[in-house]
This record gives sequence, structure tokens and C-alpha cells, in this order.
Amino acid sequence: MTENHQTGDSPVAVVVLAAGAGTRMKSATQKTLHAIGGRTLLSHSLHAADALHPDAVVAVVGHGRDQVGPAALAVGEDLTAPLSIAVQENQNGTGDAVAVGMTALEGFEGTVIVTNADVPLLTGDTLAALLAAHTEVPTAVTVLTMRLDDPFGYGRIIRNEAGEVTHIAEQKDATDAELLVDEVNSGVFAFDAAVLRDALTRLTTDNTQGERYITDVLGIARDDGHPVRAHIAEDPRELAGVNDRVQLAAAGAELNRRTVEAAMRGGATVVDPATTWIDVEVTVGQDVTILPGTQLKGRTVIADNVTVGPDTTLVNMEIGEGSTVVRTHGIDSIIGPRADVGPFTYLRPGTVLGEEGKLGGFVEAKNATIGRGSKVPHLTYVGDATIGEYSNIGASSVFVNYDGVNKHHTTVGDHVRTGSDTMFIAPVTVGDGAYSGAGTVIKDDVPAGALVVSGGHQRNIEGWVEKKRPGSPAADAARAAREKDAG
Repeated sequence: MTENHQTGDSPVAVVVLAAGAGTRMKSATQKTLHAIGGRTLLSHSLHAADALHPDAVVAVVGHGRDQVGPAALAVGEDLTAPLSIAVQENQNGTGDAVAVGMTALEGFEGTVIVTNADVPLLTGDTLAALLAAHTEVPTAVTVLTMRLDDPFGYGRIIRNEAGEVTHIAEQKDATDAELLVDEVNSGVFAFDAAVLRDALTRLTTDNTQGERYITDVLGIARDDGHPVRAHIAEDPRELAGVNDRVQLAAAGAELNRRTVEAAMRGGATVVDPATTWIDVEVTVGQDVTILPGTQLKGRTVIADNVTVGPDTTLVNMEIGEGSTVVRTHGIDSIIGPRADVGPFTYLRPGTVLGEEGKLGGFVEAKNATIGRGSKVPHLTYVGDATIGEYSNIGASSVFVNYDGVNKHHTTVGDHVRTGSDTMFIAPVTVGDGAYSGAGTVIKDDVPAGALVVSGGHQRNIEGWVEKKRPGSPAADAARAAREKDAG
């Protein structure tokens, strides 16, 4: 939020242009709905706009409106400003798109920021700086510009001796002297609403494309005697547009670089930033160690003193203080403080591991609550279950939760010890302090403190292999062993 807007001196509205076809993306998904850093390009742009705390945000949609409109409204639920949708029926240029957006701002007076939904790296801070530059000195139009080492293809910003913008010289129309200018148009503007509204009615299609261009508003405003100025963005990388998959990947890499750097400056150790990916809505605490090959996605929250990785992907996870999560894939689950998870562990949605709990190697859990201090150390599936405190589930155990039609729940009490290869045939309850023998199939409830076994005495049928599998390697080995023992 800018100081002017905070004090109510300058009402602000933002128009976000998202109507383009984006054909170079070569996708059935509309361009602005492709994602980097856990948000779509459209979502990044709308959140940047919302950082101004504007009075209104308008998303202009056109191509793919059936996709883009609902997506914009879904993002709008998380914004502080009211969001409305305006539909550009025919894509007749940027000026026409802004005119469509202004129909949703009838009666609005103040500053209108126009930005694009395909510049996902543009931050709210840069928009705030543009707004401040526009309002600190009375200005009709302020164009956000950038300086490039290679400005080829961009419209050059031509200024007079007073520093005001006289016009934008497009690459194909620029003189040799104008082509030497390294300050270029970003396509992001701040307008006085009244000046903009009037100029939009006077735009023509007298150009090679036969379209109405928003850049023509600058000339109209200047011809009317209004000041037109420019504000240079500090980081031109923010204004890189995304038009194809190559640019999408480049923008994603730059966004991730920023996000990982922010985590490190916030007190986390990232051992290998090049192989670490962190979405923009992830929260990372202090004294966290993130090992190579880690992805933190969605709205994952990592508390202080956690070690994550290597080779770990966490999506919408909550990791408690002091926990260790190694070579794990986790989705929509909670790991409590000082817990130990991994390696090669799979946490499916609805898993809650309690404080000081353990889910060990090759363990899968789904819709399961494991209490404080309880351990599931090895090669086990825990599905639709509740395990109490300080219990231990033996290796290679299975919570048999599905009967082919319905899922059923298993409850295991506190201080339970179950042997290896125990099968829990749900629905079933194992009482506090109970034990099970190795290989037990638990079909019925087990009372507290009981030992449950399901197998009978072992039976050995001697000579079976030589009789039933004659000539096999096993039969030959058995015969040799028998002869050796007899010898």
C-alpha cells in the first residue's frame, strides 16, 4: 500500500489484462493459467495488484474466458480488494482491452494501474513505486520503463530535456538515434482515470495491425497538454513477459532463485539452491536445513530447526519444530515436533504423525493418526487408522482397510507392541498394552494387555521337495545336505 492510498488521497484501481490467445504456448490451457512457484501467471499478477490494497481490481478476459474467468474469481477469494471480470469479446488491441476493463470502473476517479497477466515476476513493491511516482507530482500518464543492454524489439522511451516522455518509438518506426536509447516500454502504466477514460474514446485503428493501442493514450494526453512521465524499474527481470514454454521455465527459475534466497536470508540453510524448489506460499522457519533435491510446494509450513531432504517433496505439509524428514513424499499431512520420517516414506493425505513419532523406511500412511512417541519403523502400510501413544508396529505389517467396496478403520491403543508381519483386518480395535505375535492376522478386537496369536504349531513335511520337485536344484541341494548329515 502506498502512503497516498493509505491516507485516502488517491483512490487506486488496477486493470489486469489477461485476454490474449497465447498461441506460442501451444497449449489447450490458456497462457496465463500456466504456473510457476505454485501460482498461475494470472494469480501472480493479481496478487501483485492486490499488494497496493486498491479499491478495485478488474481482470480482462477474452481467449479461454471459460477457463480464465473462474480462475480469476477463485484467486479473488484470497485478495483484499474486490475483483470483477470484464470480457473482451473481440481482441482489438491493448487499448480496446483497457476500455473493456474501464467499463467495470464506471464513476471511478483516481489512479488506474494497467498491468499484464503474463509478467509473473512483477512485484507489488514495483507497482507501489510506480504509483508513488505517478501521484507525488501531478501526472496524467506514467509509464513503467526498464533499461536493457539489448533493447531490440522494444518500444523506446523518448524524453524531452525536462525528462518528460514525448512518445514511444517502436522498433520498426524508430530513427537511428532513437534506436540507441536503452530505456524501453514495459507495457505497465499508471493513468489519471479521467484522462484515460477520455483518451480511450479517441483511439483509432490507423496502424498496420488495425488495432487500438494503449500506448497511443500517451500521445493523446500530451497533445491535450497533460504531463506524461516515466518511472524506471530497478530490476528489469521483473518485467520479463512469458509467451512460450522457454520463457515460462526461465521465469520459474528466476522466481525460485528469489524464493530460495529469501528463505536463506530468513535463517534457513539451503545446501544446494540449484536443486531446491520452494513455492511462493511456503513458510520456512529459522535454522532449517534443506538438503539437495528438495521441493517444498503449495502452502507447506516448515517450523524452526527442521532438516528436510535430500530428495524430498512436500506438498501442503506442516512440519513441526526439530523434525527430520528424509527422502519422503508427503501430501496434505502433518508431522509433529521432533518426529523422524524416512527414508523412502510416503505420507498420503490425512496423515498426522505425533510429537516424537516415527515413520521409517518404506512406510506408507494414509488418513492415519499416529500418536506421540509411536513408531512405525519398517515396510508397513497404515491406512484409515488411529494409533495411540508410545506404540510400536512391527515390520512388514499391513492395516487391511479395504474390503473391495468400503474402507474401514483400525484403532490401536497406547503402549501396544505388535510383531512383524501383523495384519490388522479392519474394522478392528487393539486395546492398550496389547502384544501380537509375528505373522498374526488380527480379525477380532484384542483386549487390553492381551497377547494375540493366530498361527497354529509349525508342521514340517520331510522329504516333500525331493518327492514333489525331483531333479530341481532345490531337490539336489536337499539330497546333498541329507547325505552330508548322514555321512
